[in-house]
Amino acid sequence: MGDVLLALSIPVLVFGGGIYAACDCWWRRRHPAPPSPYTHRAARLAEQDMLLLAEEIVDDAYAALGPLYDAPAAPPAPGPDGPPTVVSSLPSRPAPTPDRAPSRPAAVQKP
Repeated sequence: MGDVLLALSIPVLVFGGGIYAACDCWWRRRHPAPPSPYTHRAARLAEQDMLLLAEEIVDDAYAALGPLYDAPAAPPAPGPDGPPTVVSSLPSRPAPTPDRAPSRPAAVQKP
């Protein structure tokens, strides 16, 4: 009889442990721990570190690529045929005027 009780105690312990885990999970969901001021401080410090790292990346990129965006030097001197002509593949569009507002969207037509 002792072996039977020992063999039946294993499923009982497993089932009891599952019920305990479910009840513990339910209790923790209903009663969460209050937020810690240390977690807020850690989040602020992490945010500051991330901003400093991003600023460093931008500064390095500007230092490396900044000369590409500087104003060009004086235009080349005109040749014997006059100033050089610039050929562009983009169609020319008139410059926008301040008095021209964007057009309104079309009205929705009902079928």
